[in-house]
Amino acid sequence: MHNSKIRVVVIGGGTAGWLTANLLAADHDTREQGNLDITLIESPDIKTVGVGEGTWPSMRTTLERIGLSETDLIRECDASFKQGSLFHNWCSADGSEHYYHPFSLPAGYQQLEFSRFWQQHRKDIDFASAATPQASICRRGLAPKQVSTPEYAFILNYGYHLNAAKFVELLTRHGKEKLGICHIRDKVTDILWPEHCDKQQSPIKAVSTEKHGLLEADLFIDCSGFSALLVGKHYQIPMHSVQDVLFNDRALVLQLPYQSEQSPIQSCTLSTAQRNGWIWDIGLSSRRGVGHVYASAYESQAEAEKRLRDYVAKDIGEQAASEAELRELRFNSGYRQQFWKQNAVAVGLSAGFIEPLEASALALIEMSARFISDNLNALEQQMPVVSERFNQRFLYHWQGIVEFLKLHYCLSQRQDSAYWRDNRENLSDSLKQKLMLWQHQSPSVYDKPLAEELFPAASFQYVYYGMQGATDFAPLRRQAQQADQAEQLLQENQHKIQRMTQALPSNRALINDIKQQGLRHL
Repeated sequence: MHNSKIRVVVIGGGTAGWLTANLLAADHDTREQGNLDITLIESPDIKTVGVGEGTWPSMRTTLERIGLSETDLIRECDASFKQGSLFHNWCSADGSEHYYHPFSLPAGYQQLEFSRFWQQHRKDIDFASAATPQASICRRGLAPKQVSTPEYAFILNYGYHLNAAKFVELLTRHGKEKLGICHIRDKVTDILWPEHCDKQQSPIKAVSTEKHGLLEADLFIDCSGFSALLVGKHYQIPMHSVQDVLFNDRALVLQLPYQSEQSPIQSCTLSTAQRNGWIWDIGLSSRRGVGHVYASAYESQAEAEKRLRDYVAKDIGEQAASEAELRELRFNSGYRQQFWKQNAVAVGLSAGFIEPLEASALALIEMSARFISDNLNALEQQMPVVSERFNQRFLYHWQGIVEFLKLHYCLSQRQDSAYWRDNRENLSDSLKQKLMLWQHQSPSVYDKPLAEELFPAASFQYVYYGMQGATDFAPLRRQAQQADQAEQLLQENQHKIQRMTQALPSNRALINDIKQQGLRHL
């Protein structure tokens, strides 16, 4: 490597390519005398997949880090505020139950096991509604902040729903105009490695392009999507399939206009379980995105399409539902057995894909980009160490996603199809152990060994107790004292709900205000 500049080439655009390139360019100096030279090459004829409309609260930190205005995001990407997910019919098929997985931590999360004391109230109030005001705020369709709250600050924790294609356009402009990213539209025609060397065991020297010749680099970031030009085609790193654990492999997608410009916008992702899958319902500021994720081994496309059109017909009528244009996505859930080989690292779909329940795809891109950026200066001397750490960490993250998503399925009591009955089988040893432990103690930080976890213990609590999981706690010596604390937290939560209900605007009203007057900067 050159001591003066680290040369990075990102192969592929889309959200993965542009988010990664923006983060690297924002963190490092791309000026002539700086330490980073970054080029993104994007094929002119490959369309991005264009799903990934849901983000986590981590996206606020990422966008602030790259210097992007939140007001611009709301105005230009049809963005709305997401405060978590609402799950309908996951426990049973009779339509009688639902639960929230909000983005705010439960009350007293660091001080006591709130879930222990909630048990005595569980017949009267669900866990999320007892533990945080956010579930009630979502239920009312309210926003997580006011227009006077500065950019990226919040009253209740939030991420976004956004138009993926417009988000890429915004990142592209920002990266080129503000951060000095060199953008090339061209096709990669070949991959070169040192002569007389085994390509599997050699670093990539350069990529050859149709119009721009050779592009040499010290690090190549593979954001080429499902084609995985570097890690898949060049290095032949196989995929590890999890199709036997997570059955879904198809999605049918509709985009629907609102009935009027003032129609309410949901403050969370709606996820409604179906006979052989589930339907997402995401409210952007300009339209809804609705999709049916299902398992083709259990249901035909015609059956899945009927369920999806029946779902939207309840809102827009049968004729409009029958005429809505449908798009199909096919995928195999799995991830690479190795993500970083030699000087090539996979980010985004080239690393893997798992069904969009809990919207982990963009969060994984953010984590990958942060890791690469934070370790960039060590690559010159210590790339094998950095790559080994990356591989270990992201293997753990992918396995963690599979386990967390499986939790949603294996706790279901639905008996209406083989799909749900089969989903209660084939649990990992790790998940089996956790489920046995949770019969006697709440999901906790002891289940999650890393400081930077994709899903904290709080997320497991929301899903476990939302899916009617129970814990038989042994009595504590300090039980009475902590019970008083918990009761106080429960009462405080109810007071917060009252205050916030009066103070917070609707999701739609806040978005309209931001479009007119913008958010103020800190």
